Amino acid sequence: MSVQQQPLIPAGNTVGTLVESGAQCLVAAGVSFGHGTTNAHDEAAWLVLWRLGLPLDSDLSDAPDSIKNQPVAPADQARVAILFEERIRTRKPAAYLTQEAWLQGVPFYVDERAIVPRSFIAELLVDGGADEYLSDHTHRVLDLCTGNGSLAVLAAMAWPEVQVTGADISADALAVARINVDRHNLQDRIQLQLSDGLTALPGPWDLILCNPPYVNAASMAALPAEYRAEPELALAGGNDGMDFVRQLFAAAPACMSEDAVIILEIGNERAYFEAAFPQLPVFWLDTSAGEDQVLLVTRQALTAQSRLTAQ
Repeated sequence: MSVQQQPLIPAGNTVGTLVESGAQCLVAAGVSFGHGTTNAHDEAAWLVLWRLGLPLDSDLSDAPDSIKNQPVAPADQARVAILFEERIRTRKPAAYLTQEAWLQGVPFYVDERAIVPRSFIAELLVDGGADEYLSDHTHRVLDLCTGNGSLAVLAAMAWPEVQVTGADISADALAVARINVDRHNLQDRIQLQLSDGLTALPGPWDLILCNPPYVNAASMAALPAEYRAEPELALAGGNDGMDFVRQLFAAAPACMSEDAVIILEIGNERAYFEAAFPQLPVFWLDTSAGEDQVLLVTRQALTAQSRLTAQ
């Protein structure tokens, strides 16, 4: 007797049953997460609530005011099913289907022209973890590789006294960033600039934020389909993932003010980073993912590194 295959379309007549059934479908289909959620249940809740026009922070527990048992009309059940079918069939991140991503509680527009925002630097901006590295002389902040502009927006929100520039090599990504700058009414505080690295950004910058392409070649080849749906330009960092970082560190000192720092995200590539820059003193910053994902380096350290390299 053959085992009946798990259905890949959610079924249920309440919000809660649609979420639970949807999560089972995502697991059965073997989709990958990491673009705003880390597991099937959270992703299913996101898709169901968004499709039904309900707040994404709606209570789905067994509490009396939960919407878990709220009935869903057949027509809306069908709309939810269509969305799950698209998620499974296309393997696109849910954020591309909803055209919205949330970072530290702030909503951002996103589509296939830009990477789905998920930088741990956002935590440091919102919880004040980066504040100690600023001073009264911090006026010009650069968000390099800005993508959809989320870090530039969060920096402008966190520090009302600074001017922020969001820069990217991709004109398409900057078009998405423009939507977010306008959405949050920060046109007077955030400029957007097309630039290949720092070539069009002479500064001087008092703080550079950067979540660059840092995925090494072996990891790129093994990425799930959801990540391959994103612009490769925003992910691929060359054989060891450090191609962009090398260019950045070589050019940065000339574009930084005297006491400026760079806050750089390198994801799971710490070993490659330390192999590429064995003599460079950096500070590893604590995030929810630990102390291996984001680092800080000073202009003085980069200048000394350049002198060592030149000898």
